[in-house]
Amino acid sequence: MINRVVLIVMDSVGIGELPDAHTYNDQGSDTLGNISKAIGGLKLPNMQRLGLGNIDDIKGIEPVDAPEGSYGRSGEMSKGKDTTTGHWEIAGLILERPFPTYPNGFPKELIEEFERRIGTKTLGNKPASGTAIIEELGDEHVKTGYPIVYTSADSVFQIAAHEEVIPLERLYEMCRIAREMLVGEHGVGRVIARPFIGTSGNYKRTSNRRDFALKPFNKTLLNYIQESGMDVCAVGKIEDIYDGYGITKAVHTKNNMDGVDKTIEYMKMNTKGLIFTNLVDFDMLYGHRNDVQGYAKALMDFDARIPEIIDNLRDDDVLIITADHGCDPTTESTDHSREYIPILVYGKNIKSGVNLGTRKTFADIGKTIAELLNVNANINGESFAKEILK
Repeated sequence: MINRVVLIVMDSVGIGELPDAHTYNDQGSDTLGNISKAIGGLKLPNMQRLGLGNIDDIKGIEPVDAPEGSYGRSGEMSKGKDTTTGHWEIAGLILERPFPTYPNGFPKELIEEFERRIGTKTLGNKPASGTAIIEELGDEHVKTGYPIVYTSADSVFQIAAHEEVIPLERLYEMCRIAREMLVGEHGVGRVIARPFIGTSGNYKRTSNRRDFALKPFNKTLLNYIQESGMDVCAVGKIEDIYDGYGITKAVHTKNNMDGVDKTIEYMKMNTKGLIFTNLVDFDMLYGHRNDVQGYAKALMDFDARIPEIIDNLRDDDVLIITADHGCDPTTESTDHSREYIPILVYGKNIKSGVNLGTRKTFADIGKTIAELLNVNANINGESFAKEILK
């Protein structure tokens, strides 16, 4: 009997390009493999024991003869390669059309309407790296008080502001106004508040980021678990990604290690249902900044916490470790990459050494969780619960 699933998404830890990666200009992307190759071999002994090296030919991470977990990988059926798309598909929703992106910035009339609603002009309005644009426009922002609006290759409307120039609550209010506007044709996946602090030449983003996502267009796994009377405990930006839809408890985090801490805190509570965690540092701090060494260290730091996570598993718990897309820091691009995601499953009631192969859709994870929890969820995906249960 399984009463609780701990689902940890390593944000952007892809394991090789999907067959259609070339249509996203992502050919050659392999976040985990290329990082390992670049540093002369990643050491992730705990995920390796669970079967990470058995999933595929991951450079530097060898397969083991008797993996302690079940393992596999999954392709993505949805169109796109962003956080919202990946997480929604994990929970059973498949997007037929990608969220809109703005490689040339947002339409003039949309920005003018946004400025009218917030009562001030804006700066930027172009695709940019978050750290680069505050270096470029931070001084002008501090001088004028105008918020910085920018986007990326992903479907995002981002607003950067110095916390001493535009207070956090005012920045969040601007994001809510943008979120109300950005529907239909311009329904971007996320509006993101990007606060920063510091002085000229030394600006630094803070952990007070907030994501304002679209509400999922249909019920997800989370709703069905909630409706069955169980908990859905969201750690990190999970609450934002689903706009709170189907979530019973939520806590935001400062970084990956805080995310692991908060996950373990929920595990120690008498919860039943789903603990759903996103560890964002891989993507936000290292993938988008092409910081190979930082990414590698973050992976090793997380791997080192896995024994602690396992020690806190109850006999009726299942641990699933996966990802939502790639963000290969070894390529020229600083954007997400269209990649397979790993699937590692472990628990007292889970068979060891089961090769789940290559799944067609991330939604198989959600469908499996529903079956493990004995929840009748009308979502996409094909469960592999029977393959892994003892």
